[in-house]
Parts: sequence; C-alpha cells; structure tokens
Amino acid sequence: MNEMKYYFSMLLIFFCLASHAQVVRKRTTMLMGGRFDITIVAKDSLAAEMNIDTVIAEITRIENLISDWIPASQVSQVNANAGIRPIKVDQEVFELTARAIALSKLTNGAFDISFAAMDRIWKFDGSMTKMPTAAAIRKSVEKVGYQNIILDKEHSTIFLKMIGMKIGFGALGEGYAADQCREMMLKKGINSGIVNGSGDMSAWGMQPDGSDWIIGINDPVHQGELFAVVPLRQGAVVTSGSYEKYVTFNGKRYSHIINPATGYPATGVTSVTVFGPSAEKANGFSTSIMVLGEEAGLKLINRFPEFSCVMITDDGKVFTSRNFDITKYKSQ
Repeated sequence: MNEMKYYFSMLLIFFCLASHAQVVRKRTTMLMGGRFDITIVAKDSLAAEMNIDTVIAEITRIENLISDWIPASQVSQVNANAGIRPIKVDQEVFELTARAIALSKLTNGAFDISFAAMDRIWKFDGSMTKMPTAAAIRKSVEKVGYQNIILDKEHSTIFLKMIGMKIGFGALGEGYAADQCREMMLKKGINSGIVNGSGDMSAWGMQPDGSDWIIGINDPVHQGELFAVVPLRQGAVVTSGSYEKYVTFNGKRYSHIINPATGYPATGVTSVTVFGPSAEKANGFSTSIMVLGEEAGLKLINRFPEFSCVMITDDGKVFTSRNFDITKYKSQ
C-alpha cells in the first residue's frame, strides 16, 4: 500500500494522431440525468457517427427501463407499487437489481439501491447552517433497506415490502449503460472507443495510432498539472469524490455521499478512483469505499484482484489497493 500527500481528479487525454486507416469521432449528449461523452474509432466518419447514434439509442433504451424519474419505466412502476404488489420486469432489469442487492450484502449496506427513498435533509448548496438532528437523520432512512426488496426469479418480479420504499440505480445505471454499449460495439466490429457516463468510463481497444487510451490524474492543488497518467485499453474507470460537494461543521468535513445505512454523510475520504473490467461494478465499489472509509474500503477492494483503486483521504494522504503502484504512472 502506497501513501503520498496529493489530491487528484480524473480526466481523459486524447492523442488523436492522424491515421489513414481510422478516424476518431466524439459526441456529447445529456442522458440518464447526466452527461455522456461517446468516442468511437471507425474506418470513416460516417461509420463512426452512425455507431455513436447506435450507442445513444442503447443508452436511451436503458434509461427508459430503469430511470426512476420516468413515470412509465419499469423501476418507476416497481416504486409506485411499493407495499402493494410485485411488478414483473424484464430479465435485464431483474438481473441488474439482483447484482445491486448482492453488492449491498457484500458491503453490509454501504451501497443500497433503496437509497432513493431517503429524505434529502442534507444540503450541499451552501444553505445549511447547522447539522440535522439525530432524530431527523434516523427518520430520513426509515424506508431504506435492501433487505426489504423481494426478488422472485421464477416470475421475474420485484416487490418492495414497505409503502414509500423506492429503488434507484443512479450512477450505477450509467456504469451499466457504458458497459452494455462497449459490448454492443465490440459485437458490431467496432474495436475501439470509450463511453463515459458522467465519469463512469468504459473503454476498449486503442487509439488510431496504436497507443492506449490515457487517463490523466489531475492535481487540483496545481491546476493544469497532471499527477499521473494511466493507460486504459480494455476496462473501466470510475471516480467518486466529495471535493466539490461537502459541508463542514465543528471542523469535520461531511461528504455529499450519504451512508444509506445510517443517514450520515461519509467522512474521512475525499476521493476514490476504481479501475477494473466493469464500470457498473467499479461504480458500486467506488461509492461503497467512500462510505466504508480507508481501512474497510481497502479490505473490500483487495478481495477482488481484477479491480484496483486509488484513495485520497481528507488529510491529503493517498492510499492504493495492493495491486496498484501509483508511482509507475506518476508524471515527471
């Protein structure tokens, strides 16, 4: 485990060098309540643009299935019938929910898709002048609890046991969409690209000049400078952080990422970046590690050698999982 005193954030660096064989096209659009940056490498501009259209259509399809702010979505129907009856859903939605519940069990509730029912009593827009009361915090999570989500595999139904319960996939859904688009493009013979859903980044292949995609880790203490650059060829990277949204009371920093089990904001960790094969699972890990904190978070990620992480604590220390040596990628 390495430790250094740096803050950093994440960005994507493009080295789009000229190539007679392939072109790079990029488009930005708003989907699933956030920004998607879609990059496709193809034989010509028309092919690249058409495949970007295909990616956008796939993300829109997923959004219409799982977005809890779309009244006609299957997830909204599950929420509307909480405490009333089970709702039959597509196998895709059922399996995504089952994976989310498995992650909830793995993290002892540090991650929980029923957080959607949480009362928004914490404000991170500068309007809070004092902490909510302990009673208000307890009440805010009364209807949160993955244990009350009942799955029936035989009938492909989801039932929320309590009236007022809700599930919501949030950024996990963006990571899932990014992964799905990557697999779709590979099946279509598009061998290189990136789908970046609000920071949940799923990449495959290489740039036209044969080099890897490069993730730049930015040092915000020295704006415009890179702390490290990390190659990313076939995998995902996700960052969860509180360096922009937080409140401070009595000298203690409270993140905008709330522990769904307690209702209290995560403390102690400013940022977590997770690398691995799946943006969906990397997102679940990054959020969970923010909540679990340094010791428990590293213990969790070290159980999964296909994933690695870099963590920044509130006091500026940097820790990594056992399988990630940040010094190999440090900028000179």
